[in-house]
Amino acid sequence: MDQTLVAVALPGIREDLDASINQAVWVSAVYLLTFAVPLLIAGRLGDHFGQRNVYLVGISIFTLGAIACSLAPTIEILIALRAVQGLGASLANPQPLSVINRIFPRHRRGAAMGIWSAVAGSAGLFGPVIGGLVVGTVGWRWTFALYLPLGLICIALVALWVPKLPTMAGRIDFLSALVSLIAVLAVVFSVQQGPDLGWPLWLWGLLIVGVVAAIVFIRLQKSAARRGTEALVPLELFQYRNFSLGVFAVTMLGFTVYSVNLPIMLYLQEGAGLTSQIAGLLLVPMAVISMFIAPVIGRVTDNVAPGRVSILGFSSLIVSMALFGIFMFLEVSPAWMLIPIVLLGAANGLCWSPNSTISMRDLPPHLVGAASGVYNTSRQVGAVLGAASLGAVMQIVGRYADFNIAMGSALLFPVIFLVLGLIAVSNFQADPRITSTSDPQN
Repeated sequence: MDQTLVAVALPGIREDLDASINQAVWVSAVYLLTFAVPLLIAGRLGDHFGQRNVYLVGISIFTLGAIACSLAPTIEILIALRAVQGLGASLANPQPLSVINRIFPRHRRGAAMGIWSAVAGSAGLFGPVIGGLVVGTVGWRWTFALYLPLGLICIALVALWVPKLPTMAGRIDFLSALVSLIAVLAVVFSVQQGPDLGWPLWLWGLLIVGVVAAIVFIRLQKSAARRGTEALVPLELFQYRNFSLGVFAVTMLGFTVYSVNLPIMLYLQEGAGLTSQIAGLLLVPMAVISMFIAPVIGRVTDNVAPGRVSILGFSSLIVSMALFGIFMFLEVSPAWMLIPIVLLGAANGLCWSPNSTISMRDLPPHLVGAASGVYNTSRQVGAVLGAASLGAVMQIVGRYADFNIAMGSALLFPVIFLVLGLIAVSNFQADPRITSTSDPQN
């Protein structure tokens, strides 16, 4: 819920702490940055120290950071504390996916993933409603204080019920870890801040540094065994066809789903003239449908051919985005927007759980932690690229057309990437062949 809760709280934060627009933006931006950058390493730390242990450390840091945020006296301190929160979230984020894949047998992982996806997906969608209620009644500081009881419950339940699993990894390749931090930090920061800063020359230089660091990182993974260490991202992961396709597909999902709420909410409030409360309530069906459909779809995924559900999900998402764009172009009554909103909720349930299930279920245990880090990093990088791209589309089209056309164009733009994701999931295989003649499980 964090990003959507904080997004609702930003106007109150700005007013109370006398913050500039740029400082208010950084309350969210710095969290995304410190969340995305360490994800690759976080997955491997779970292998090395145990997913349960790393999760407990991460959620403790996140919760303590949230309490500190609720007490922050200045905007500068709040931004610094949000960076700490993002780090805690990054440590915790890849671990549940690893645990699910290690404790559930292959034929039951879809059902487990369905419940996991329902909670994860609906929390973000309910965020604007809960955030609006909290901010409107007790103030923005309580959007952070809310995490104290939630964090304590989380820590207690995980400590009591999640088993201590055997560790899987040997030495951590700290050189690769450092290079990966540089690569992800440079790329994510450049893409995230480029539209706001107007892409100055130094930012292009930073982006090039990130790309070069990514190339060096790949070479380091190839030479890991020769250097007497274990690869942070074992390249044998990408010999598994379904994992490679799933990583690409989740990048396309992240590009779309994490970015569309902004143009939708802007259109409903500024284009259609709805209040923020009514606009938030209009999105509730999307969250409810996604929450209820995901567990059912998870069980279905265990019993049908890989890709069948995902094809339906990506197709529904494409239709939903097209309807959003067309309806905004035509400036239809807000009631008509319920059609793509409901369809988007269904598409969420049909996409996320099957994609993660099929991507991960055929991997051997020693690769699961690294795979979780790669999978979650791909999703998050997709989200950052999507947010920057949709923001650019809104700004560019807005210079030459009216507001509604700009918002509609921003929602039509992801269709290109969703079609690529649809092609990827259409190629999932029931018995995924490995692109190497050797068996990676040996």
